[in-house]
Amino acid sequence: MRKKLSVLLATGLLVGGVGAMIMIPGESAQTADHLDPPSRTDPSATSTPDRAADIADIYAWAEDGNLNLIMTFAGPAPIDQPATYDRDVLYRFFVSDDGDPLNTENLIQVRFGFDSAGNPGVQAQGLPVTGTLSGPVETNLTRDGSTLRAGLFDDPFFFDLQGFMETRDTGEIRFMEDRDFFANSNATAIVLQIPLANFAATGAITVWGDTRRFGGQL
Repeated sequence: MRKKLSVLLATGLLVGGVGAMIMIPGESAQTADHLDPPSRTDPSATSTPDRAADIADIYAWAEDGNLNLIMTFAGPAPIDQPATYDRDVLYRFFVSDDGDPLNTENLIQVRFGFDSAGNPGVQAQGLPVTGTLSGPVETNLTRDGSTLRAGLFDDPFFFDLQGFMETRDTGEIRFMEDRDFFANSNATAIVLQIPLANFAATGAITVWGDTRRFGGQL
């Protein structure tokens, strides 16, 4: 199991690989997904889950002069399952820095690939000032103050699923703060740290994200 992702401001994502918005500073959107893509929860769904393209969460917060962005996907997975790297999925962060969430001044696109020996690598394009970062996964890739890391992490989401089901069935609150359905499970994640000074921010920063599979839109 890998190091836990710690966050100050977080929100989940809408199903279908489309992210919710996050205002920094400000209130996050009220949607959560994590384990609820339609193909997993809809009895009438006929497609199988696309784990590589299934966003679990986006986390975003500003701290120590940096904007920190995290996208988790392909979870929860058993701790002995390897990370999910699919070269045919495009992971996108949309960052608006003028206070208008309908504008996207910064589009950061991340892809995975493999070298001739089959070793996985990651590349992020569109980083403000930095441009492109690429290199092996499970490595801190840094230039111009920006850092990219992709790999396997301890699933950061906490939820007492048993307590939820018992509360729903009985009408009595049955949640327990030390019972986590996602304990001992991992998710694959893309982690970015970008200096706030690299953005030409004129207002609140808005962040959202989505995934796209090459050969067809999700």
